[in-house]
Amino acid sequence: MKPPTLHILTRGDLHNLELTPHEAITMVEDGYLAYASGKSRNPAKLMVPIPDPERDAVTYSMLGYDGSLEQAAFKTSYRQGSTSAEKYYTTITLYDDTTGTPFALLDCHRVGATRTPATTALLARECAAPGARSVLMVGTGAQGIRTLPYLLTALPKLERLRLFGTHPDGIRDSVEALTNQFPGREVELVDDVEAAARESDIVVAASGRAAHPKIQLGWLPPGGLLISVASKGVQEGTLAEADYTVATNAAQVEVTGQRMAGQDGVFSLDAELPEILAGRAAGRRSDEDRVFAFSSGMIITDIPVAHALAARAIAAGRGLEVALWS
Repeated sequence: MKPPTLHILTRGDLHNLELTPHEAITMVEDGYLAYASGKSRNPAKLMVPIPDPERDAVTYSMLGYDGSLEQAAFKTSYRQGSTSAEKYYTTITLYDDTTGTPFALLDCHRVGATRTPATTALLARECAAPGARSVLMVGTGAQGIRTLPYLLTALPKLERLRLFGTHPDGIRDSVEALTNQFPGREVELVDDVEAAARESDIVVAASGRAAHPKIQLGWLPPGGLLISVASKGVQEGTLAEADYTVATNAAQVEVTGQRMAGQDGVFSLDAELPEILAGRAAGRRSDEDRVFAFSSGMIITDIPVAHALAARAIAAGRGLEVALWS
């Protein structure tokens, strides 16, 4: 019997492969819906802070199964330092459950930069007040660059788009991502996060150790939605302050969002995104609620994006095929 082979795809192999916002949002929503239906599995991620504090390092691991694609996957991440992505390395390995063979091992940077804004867009679509017309995006790293065009795809009635960032390249890439998908739409660059948040119906925080005051939910007007993409730029204890709380997954919040709990350390959540998408939970109780949504990555959303990117790369003749088990 011929040993199975593994397609290895580098960051360069995936660099100019782009899913449209609609494609990405649909794939990620389908991943959540398969999970909500019981077809998929997504155990809580493992997180290990590295003991040496001077390294400021942390490592994650996730495994899961996408019942729609019938793909199992393992994802690993290692980050040293939180102010730069220079020492952030993440991979995902896909296995075909129908044949029992490996499919691909790929750099997961592009996958995360695609599924994260897609999740943000779904949270905004489901949890923003019906009259939401303005958004403030805080952060211009890989997790945030595509957020504005994804939000406009999910909420086409958004009128005012604002952006806060500290990295010139990230600001440039964020503006370019918007204009590529929505020519003619403009984004306002702001330098006062609190003032902009007070005038925004939706605030997305995807900043690391941010160069701005930590965002408080109370800054937002009544009916406002604050989405934290595992952001250190959000005030601790925000879960306890919100009128309504949402997470992508309750178990994930307890791993990656401990600082968001109230002083008693209790995590109080009203709904999870997969249940909202399946119609079994609400995105908010009233138009006046200040809603806090905590977005933590779930591998069941990585899998469909990784599979699509890998399939396109392989079809284009990219990557290296390795008989690892020969």
